[in-house]
Amino acid sequence: MKAALGSGAFPALDLNDALGLCARGDRAALRAIYDREASRMLGVAMRLLRRRALAEEVVHDTFVQVWQKAGSFDPGRGDGRTWLYAILRNRALNILRGESRTEYVDDFEPMNLASEEEGVEAALLRLSDAGQLRRCLERLEPARRQAVALAYLHGLSHGELAGRLGVPLGTVKSWIRRSLLALRECMA
Repeated sequence: MKAALGSGAFPALDLNDALGLCARGDRAALRAIYDREASRMLGVAMRLLRRRALAEEVVHDTFVQVWQKAGSFDPGRGDGRTWLYAILRNRALNILRGESRTEYVDDFEPMNLASEEEGVEAALLRLSDAGQLRRCLERLEPARRQAVALAYLHGLSHGELAGRLGVPLGTVKSWIRRSLLALRECMA
């Protein structure tokens, strides 16, 4: 039995049909799916992640994925709700895997780094005083500069950065993406 979406624009629209409309760029269909499923998805994500900020991030990322990949949904292979919650579950598990890796690098002492701050600042100081990269890095907010330095100088993944800095994964991704764009613009 197909579940109807209860949104004003699509009062009797089936979830599979709504996904088909999303694939054709219909934002109202995505909104109808969101209105119908977001609160339930947040509950599922909360059970998996146990942190509201991360759960909200996963729900957001899920809807971004749904919007971008709705064309890959095939109702012949399964139900739309199953597809939707599989995306949610995979995003949540990716975050859990990313954060669990940070447990192995909790203690930077064996790597001869007293703390992340010292390691990042020391690396930045090695850049030439007159160097354009150093000037551009100094323009970034300290938290974003630290995230970029840890990612590129120490090789931490987005998940490891999120766990290490205590911020949601999506925030780290945004910081890195926006910082790299700012650096590219500054260096041009």
